[in-house]
Amino acid sequence: MRGHTHQEFETELRNLKDRLLAMGGRCEHMIADAIRAFEERDEALAREVIEADRSMDDDEVLVDEQAVRILALRQPVGRDLRFAVAAVKASTDLERIGDEAVNIAERAIEMEPTDRLSLPGSKLPEMAGRAGAMLRNALNAFVEEDASKARHVFQHDDAVDDLYTEVMGLCLDYMKDPSRIADGMRICNCAKYLERIADHATNIAEMVIFMVEGRDVRHGKG
Repeated sequence: MRGHTHQEFETELRNLKDRLLAMGGRCEHMIADAIRAFEERDEALAREVIEADRSMDDDEVLVDEQAVRILALRQPVGRDLRFAVAAVKASTDLERIGDEAVNIAERAIEMEPTDRLSLPGSKLPEMAGRAGAMLRNALNAFVEEDASKARHVFQHDDAVDDLYTEVMGLCLDYMKDPSRIADGMRICNCAKYLERIADHATNIAEMVIFMVEGRDVRHGKG
């Protein structure tokens, strides 16, 4: 009987991890599609990103429900307990990443039609690529329960921050022409959304370390 119960518990944990990874995969697609919609001024694609956010919201609720069920019925301890807690926190970060992708898609719809990206706007795909890679690496660390890989995610956050600073500077020059102010502000906003995505990826990496080592490294601790 104990073996059967243990097997059920392992299945529940695996299902929780699978749902969280599905959320992460959807996030990656949303980021990539939002930036492509911005680059190509593709309103239809932007609206697909906005629509996809409903699934993200549903997934967050389901992850929370699964985790609470595990905590209430299985009363896990040690690493299993930390995994359930980390899953809830990670799902919140993933849902917020989805929200940021929606924000980018909305700005894409608002941008003036043009044949090519402005100089500050041309930096956004690189930012998105770096932020997306941070998310992917954080999720891989979560799957493999690898604290070392999670720490590597931290090392890439500075590069995203540097690009954000660069975009802000380019936007200031770009908006010296009053006709460009509206689009310039939208580009600034998109850069901020991407910077936040990188921060959420860092949060997930921090929760991997908590799950594996039982150490809280948020806010420079540990």
